[in-house]
Amino acid sequence: MVFLRLSSSYFFYFALLGLISPFLSIFLDGKGFNSRQVGEILAIITATKIVAPSLWATLADKTENPLFIIRLGAFLALLSFSVLFWLNHYWPITFCLALFTLFWTAILPQLEVHTITSMRRSNKIYARVRLWGSLGFIALAILSGELMSVYGYQVFTGIGMVILAGLFASTLVLKSNKPIKPQASSQDKLTQQSNILPKLFDGRFIRFFIAGLLLQVSFAPYYGFFALFLRDLHYSGLAVGLFISLGVVAEVIAFIYMGALFKRFSVNALLIFSLGITALRWFLTPEVASSVLWLGLIQLSHAASFAIYHSASMQFVSSHFDKTQQGRGQGIYLGGVYGVGGAIGAFVAGLLWLDGAGADNAFIMAGSSALLGAIIMIFSYEQAYKRRARPE
Repeated sequence: MVFLRLSSSYFFYFALLGLISPFLSIFLDGKGFNSRQVGEILAIITATKIVAPSLWATLADKTENPLFIIRLGAFLALLSFSVLFWLNHYWPITFCLALFTLFWTAILPQLEVHTITSMRRSNKIYARVRLWGSLGFIALAILSGELMSVYGYQVFTGIGMVILAGLFASTLVLKSNKPIKPQASSQDKLTQQSNILPKLFDGRFIRFFIAGLLLQVSFAPYYGFFALFLRDLHYSGLAVGLFISLGVVAEVIAFIYMGALFKRFSVNALLIFSLGITALRWFLTPEVASSVLWLGLIQLSHAASFAIYHSASMQFVSSHFDKTQQGRGQGIYLGGVYGVGGAIGAFVAGLLWLDGAGADNAFIMAGSSALLGAIIMIFSYEQAYKRRARPE
């Protein structure tokens, strides 16, 4: 029963991502917004990821009840999202989506903590639970694409409300499971806080951080405008969902085999490979998008663009920071890279897209950004090699 309860929460959470990630731009386009406005809205709501996770984590620590935060976030996300039914203008929709994102981001970090604690830190069982999130994303990406193709962009809000209602209901059946946290003294906390600064300003971490930020910038045309891009090429909504789902399937398979990859390749080598493949992916996308076969093959590279890079980056952060710095290190990296990088990328992509006329330029920008990230990591790799080769 515990497995079923947790799996359902992951299913609904990522099912909503399967709706929003590909099709929010379709919804905003249907509301009459141009690509610049769509980019601005995506940038604003992405920017909430910079501070929101830390704010919710602080509240969870103070209440010592992460399950309450999960339920509160799900309820307020449902409430704020439902307001979209009555909104049609730029600033009200922007504010509503930003508010929704603020509440929605409260859920996953605390759900991860709750799940890992409930599963007694079993990686095997956690992987099975997490798999249901990927299945939810795939199912809703395909279903939403078909429904929006048949009924129009207006169905977007209704689908989102049904998923959020399911998410909230699934959180109500979760059982409270408060982990015991070791209490650190005030002096220990001050010491830990001061110790993390040298790690943050270490040249290797700075290069790694910039490369990750550039990768997120490169993803902006894909996350923000890919569905519009394929629609303009006369692909059906179902086809759009299938192409996006294909990338997620490749991602899941890559996650399964990451252990074997770590045994054979260094973290730096995997990061460079992922950035290089991603750059090639974005350069090729506008050139081969009219071919179903080639576009499908390009989508398979999502295994490297996301799964391999994410796993390698988490390994980098884990090895770079001490045990007492892991939480803050992860928060700084994820908030900065996904929040700042995603927001900058969305804004720039919106400026370049020009309602589809600038799609090629947007993907060239994306490819160049990922390529620059790869060059930076190659330099970092060479610096590390020289240090190892230098005699004592």
